[in-house]
Amino acid sequence: MAKRRSSKSGAAGKKVRVAFRANRQTSGRDHTWTRQWEEHGFDEIDPAAGESVRAKGSQSRKRTVVEQADGQIGRGSETTRDGTVVAMRGLIADVDDGTSTWPCTIRRVLRTQRIDERGAITVGDRVRFTCVSEKESVERQGVIESIRPRRGVLRRIVGKKVHTIAANVDQALIVSAADMPAPKPHLIDRYLVAALEGELMPVVVINKADLDAEGVGAAIVRRYSDLGYPSLLVSAETGDGIDGLRKRLADRTSVLVGQSGVGKSALLNAVEPGLRCRTGPISEALGKGRHTTTTARFLPLKEGGFVVDTPGIRTLALPPMKLGEIEAYFVEFVDRLRDCRYPNCAHVKEDDCAIRAAVEAGEIHRDRYNSYLRMLAEG
Repeated sequence: MAKRRSSKSGAAGKKVRVAFRANRQTSGRDHTWTRQWEEHGFDEIDPAAGESVRAKGSQSRKRTVVEQADGQIGRGSETTRDGTVVAMRGLIADVDDGTSTWPCTIRRVLRTQRIDERGAITVGDRVRFTCVSEKESVERQGVIESIRPRRGVLRRIVGKKVHTIAANVDQALIVSAADMPAPKPHLIDRYLVAALEGELMPVVVINKADLDAEGVGAAIVRRYSDLGYPSLLVSAETGDGIDGLRKRLADRTSVLVGQSGVGKSALLNAVEPGLRCRTGPISEALGKGRHTTTTARFLPLKEGGFVVDTPGIRTLALPPMKLGEIEAYFVEFVDRLRDCRYPNCAHVKEDDCAIRAAVEAGEIHRDRYNSYLRMLAEG
């Protein structure tokens, strides 16, 4: 019996089949044969002219790539370097190798393997890249060959694709404002669920404490502190609470998220003035902020650690979740779930629902319950 040939790529990883990108699936046929027959008859039809007939099987719409044994996507070699993506500029990723920053393009095979995502690469990704040009006389350039496995991600849905806002982070600082713009508890809850889904520690930060005349911001901080989430009431304007925020950021990799105008960049400037993050005014007519941060950036801190500053997001579509998954991200629900009459209770209108009973008794904040209902309806 003849010996089976061993795969040379077997030691490095396994072969997987992935779909081509949509523009690779355009048919080569012009689909006009019927029209030609109706107008000219068979004599004028030349099927071979300009036609390329392609197989219809599922295998014809896929390609074979190698997935590394350690979970790494793409390929690596001795000539590649390790780095961290510190910014995205369209299709160009700025990669820091510890000594300098390289503008890098991305291998098409990586974009093919992550065809369901809005972008194959995101800020915080750890990658291996090949140096295309190292001469000082020309701009340094590189090509990203592979992506290390991710941990700690913050994701949302844009259209029908997954958008990973940041990767390889420890905590998500969910920034809101006591006023100007008015706080949105439902958006805070969405970010909490997104952070927990991505295995991040959520931290609630209410900025503009100097505008909290009616105590709205302080009440929100108490609400989430009582649930066990680290929560801070701070002011980038007066400096109140900034020392506590600085300690929270030290020696961790964090991502700052929240709607425009809440003062994310101003807080970073207060924590570390040398960052010089751009800030902008609030629209007095609309009470909303304008985008001053236009792309996510990976910034080092003097006290140790890193922070990802992100553009403001007014809405956050969560990744798809099955019935029963969303409730697990509401910490005040978890210990009460076993007391519901039905094991598959959705906590909407079922009889003997422990969650609804707790809401009526004031044990679960009604805003939190309404956030759950909105997320459940959208899922």
